[in-house]
Amino acid sequence: LALFTSFKNRQVDWEALERVIEYVIEGGVEFLVSLGTTGESSTTTDDEHRQILDFSIKINRGRLPFVAGIFGGNNTAAVVEKLRSFNFNGIDAILSVSPYYNKPTQEGIFRHYKVLAAESPRPIMLYNVPGRTGSNMTAETTLRIANEIENVCGIKEASGNMEQIMQIIRDRPAHFLVISGDDALTLPIMAAGGD
Repeated sequence: LALFTSFKNRQVDWEALERVIEYVIEGGVEFLVSLGTTGESSTTTDDEHRQILDFSIKINRGRLPFVAGIFGGNNTAAVVEKLRSFNFNGIDAILSVSPYYNKPTQEGIFRHYKVLAAESPRPIMLYNVPGRTGSNMTAETTLRIANEIENVCGIKEASGNMEQIMQIIRDRPAHFLVISGDDALTLPIMAAGGD
């Protein structure tokens, strides 16, 4: 579950964040995602990222797999540098949004993730959210990544295109998760065989 980050008086509300984490764990979620777009990753500083991750990891206490969502961007070299210098203690995987703004080709998206996967010490979950990035990662590109790049474990799919999502579910390798990135499509995606 993608966690939101609570704020109070323009500061992270640590007590509220702890309550949210405990609530969703007690509710039966299978893993936690901290600092995805819902977690305000694009509007918080690097120092706040580290503080939020450290706090959330501490509250989780290893009960669930923990995913960090701050490893996306349209500058592949900058994301690689972050991967190389980051402390991954307590982090089981990363969520990486497809490159935004530049509107890369499908080949460009593939090569971006190939470079990240080679550098990442943790598995990568792709994040396709064309409404935010300005470009869609096609089913063909997603499946190419899933089949050719070992360190990629799944996709958070928010294209809104059920035909595309069903193609990914139908043709994915067994290890590759397909989860909903759109609340309104979660049940249909699960009904189609998504995770």
